[in-house]
Amino acid sequence: MRYDLVVIGTGPGGYVCAIRAAQLGLKTAVVEKRATQGGTCLNVGCIPSKALLHASEMFAAAAHDLPALGVKVGKPELDWAAMGKHRDDTVAANVNGVAYLFKKNKVDAFHGLGTIKGPGIVEVAKEDGSVETIETTSIVIATGSEVSTLPGMPVDEKTVVSSTGALVLSEVPKRMIVIGAGVIGLELGSVYRRLGAEVEVVEYLDRILPGLDGEVAKTFHRMLEKQGFAFHLGQKVSKVEPTNAGASVTFAPVAGGEERRLDADVVLVATGRRPNTDGLGLEAAGVATERGRVVIDDHFQTNVPGIYAIGDVVRGLMLAHKAEDEGVAVAEILAGQAGHVNYGVIPAVVYTMPEIASVGATEEELKTAGIPYTAGKFPYTANGRARAMRHTEGFVKVLAHAETDRVLGVHIIAAGAGELIQECSVLMEFGGSAEDLARTCHAHPTMSEAVKEAAMAVDKRAIHV
Repeated sequence: MRYDLVVIGTGPGGYVCAIRAAQLGLKTAVVEKRATQGGTCLNVGCIPSKALLHASEMFAAAAHDLPALGVKVGKPELDWAAMGKHRDDTVAANVNGVAYLFKKNKVDAFHGLGTIKGPGIVEVAKEDGSVETIETTSIVIATGSEVSTLPGMPVDEKTVVSSTGALVLSEVPKRMIVIGAGVIGLELGSVYRRLGAEVEVVEYLDRILPGLDGEVAKTFHRMLEKQGFAFHLGQKVSKVEPTNAGASVTFAPVAGGEERRLDADVVLVATGRRPNTDGLGLEAAGVATERGRVVIDDHFQTNVPGIYAIGDVVRGLMLAHKAEDEGVAVAEILAGQAGHVNYGVIPAVVYTMPEIASVGATEEELKTAGIPYTAGKFPYTANGRARAMRHTEGFVKVLAHAETDRVLGVHIIAAGAGELIQECSVLMEFGGSAEDLARTCHAHPTMSEAVKEAAMAVDKRAIHV
């Protein structure tokens, strides 16, 4: 059977692309090397990690927060197996949901390693050793990313683990060392810290969460230290090696100095991700890459006509929702429509407690670009709903152009920040101003009122501070 479109990879970018293409009348197929759909995100990334984050937050709340609310439950007892079942059930519901959506939209699914043999030809190597060839008009590469490790860090997924292994540890370690103070390391570190592990983070840079607003990162650093995290910043790891009790990490100051060694039951290597292009046959097919990423034009097409790419394998942030928007855009382009992604309005969220959410430019970026701006800030200590919920940590910061008042960026650190950021994304998508946000009525009492107050603070007229 010949297809209009074959999508290689069924993570958020791939499966959304396939479904949107099918909706637009294109005969579509997907190729997935896993036994289940959903890619890294649904199987061993976003979804299982959020299940553990939520479960561990509930455990910590029962232990520390409920008594202050007048709820006596006694000392909570961890059932790690049951928490693992919650993780697995959540994953199953999501991956099975994608399989259902493929059937509903008449998207044909092939399982095996997909290799591009040339324009319009995809070869699928199946687990049983057989090979199937699919002919298509267009190909979309949506194979996502995989864990990136550094030399001297052998990952066995037992004592030295990647994010994948960290999701399925046999037990909660007494001590965990996290290498890398980025989103993945801090999210998974916070899971095990809440469940009782001592967590120490070793980071090459002199700050946590590179790329995020500096004030937000500094504030969150202090919050995590209050939660029990220990940080070793500006440190270069030279060696990770197994021990009788687990593993050890050797590191020294980047600026020079004495080496130190820390021992732990588990070492989590969270030093980033790299595009997953192995086995795709890109070089043989003539598809250009740059620093491991597939090179595309403004319409997501590679240098080879008919071959497109989206998501983590191309330029830009490695975010599932960015990949989804690109998937929709390329499907619409292939159907003759005007697909488009506004890269200036893609929110990012760190799913810790409290959460961090941001959209648009940081203060550092605006200063570097020489763009005049005014900042408005509002603390959650002054928000009525936050007080009622005992979630008063954090703030909202709105950055608006000093001359036009157009909102250029919003940064939130608060419980539920990932939900709160969305109204700011909508505002920015329509080119809204701080005044527009300040004049919009917000329900009382809600956490979202802090967003309005921060917008009012741009003009120095916040009411509740």
